[in-house]
Amino acid sequence: MAGELVFEPARPTRAVDGIVAQVRDMLARGEVGTGDRLPTERVLAEQFGVSRNTVREALRMLEISGLVTLKAGATGGAFIARPDPGVAARGLADAFQLTGLTLSDLTEARSWIESIVVRVACERMTEEHLRALHDNVAEASKLTADGDWERKVVVHVQFHNLLADATGNPVMSIMMRSLAGLLRDLAVAVGPSTDDVILRSRRRLLRYLRDRDADKAVREMNRHLEQLHKMWLSGEYEGSRTRR
Repeated sequence: MAGELVFEPARPTRAVDGIVAQVRDMLARGEVGTGDRLPTERVLAEQFGVSRNTVREALRMLEISGLVTLKAGATGGAFIARPDPGVAARGLADAFQLTGLTLSDLTEARSWIESIVVRVACERMTEEHLRALHDNVAEASKLTADGDWERKVVVHVQFHNLLADATGNPVMSIMMRSLAGLLRDLAVAVGPSTDDVILRSRRRLLRYLRDRDADKAVREMNRHLEQLHKMWLSGEYEGSRTRR
């Protein structure tokens, strides 16, 4: 952090929003970074021209959004938090849900994004990434054998997150976690499948990923997404809660 932080008085109409916006702007411009400590509540109140209660409310909003960490005690205060993709993903997922998207919208978006993810992962993934994906499939296989269907959904969804992480691009990880959150909620709502059709697809995909065969891997992913879409749309599968 270069120099002392100085803020401008906040607009009285909605001071909390003004404070939050200024902190966000400083982050965007790189004037503050992870671990930097903001001025004390008293100093912030003076700089913003608001009460300390208003400052506390703004800091709490920044904490909820994952931008700030609040620590108590003599060495405490408000600190710029380490970026958390999970927080950003949850915010993006909430925005998706508010738009009233359809199953077709979700499948189409996943097809576009996951095709890119698979291609980049084929180029960049390490042996560690491959092991994580392999372990994920092994865990899903065990849960299938145990009949733990809802836990199996969580593990299947995590596969997509691990695949996005293998691209080495944090934006892809955030986007995938947003889609995966919607996918998990949907799968639980319609009823987790009790067969191993997804596992069979996963094993084929793993083989193509190991071979770095992007074309076959993308085709397998799209085939899986299309099959899942038709299955959920019809409701005709073992474990469905929407079967007619």
